[in-house]
Amino acid sequence: MKLTLKIWRQKGPNDKGHMATYPIDNIDGDMSFLEMLDILNEELIVKGDDPIAFDHDCREGICGACSLYINGEAHGPDRAVTTCQLHMRKFSDGETIYIEPWRAKAFPVIKDLVVDRSAFDRIIAAGGFVSVNTSGNTVDANAIPIPKADADAAFEAATCIGCGACVASCVNSSAMLFVSAKVSQFAFLPQGQVEAKERVMNMVNMMDEEGFGNCSNTGACEVECPKEITLSSIAKMNREYLKAVVSK
Repeated sequence: MKLTLKIWRQKGPNDKGHMATYPIDNIDGDMSFLEMLDILNEELIVKGDDPIAFDHDCREGICGACSLYINGEAHGPDRAVTTCQLHMRKFSDGETIYIEPWRAKAFPVIKDLVVDRSAFDRIIAAGGFVSVNTSGNTVDANAIPIPKADADAAFEAATCIGCGACVASCVNSSAMLFVSAKVSQFAFLPQGQVEAKERVMNMVNMMDEEGFGNCSNTGACEVECPKEITLSSIAKMNREYLKAVVSK
């Protein structure tokens, strides 16, 4: 397979950046997208050029680090996959592929295709956890009966890997799907009820402070989410937030 790659190159946060063109050949359809980028970088290194910086870690669709904007879509043309799970057979021989970093004010570019997603870390630190009493009087979580529907909903929300595809695909660069998933995974469980009000208010407030936009229900985040988190999570978070504000 022969391809033409149009890739965003940016030396640093203060660099203007530009699209650079790279022809590449002998790409097998069974290669992953990141393997294809590895091959391109090997060629650039041999030529003495600066390789393209991009994030990656597990390469198994678990960590979300590999996030890229490919041909105008978060994680590319496939659905329910991360970039590392995207295979080159999704593209045609001779095709031109545009590769860019996430585009959001709260995700500033560090270099090339790498962005700073530490805003998500600060949102989690604001309340995305359960404070556990470790005094020796704790109760095994499995000893607390939980309706299966609630347990399933909590598990589905907890599958969010924090990749940021929801932000990148939203016209408002909203982080509502990410935050709502983190709020919902605790809101459905009894262990999360003690801090429920503080959690949702602190996380939503931090989301706003980080400069993410608001949700306008376009649904693009749900379509592009590699873990198929649904808009029902946002509805759940809105209900939790309203309850917290009313009872304040």
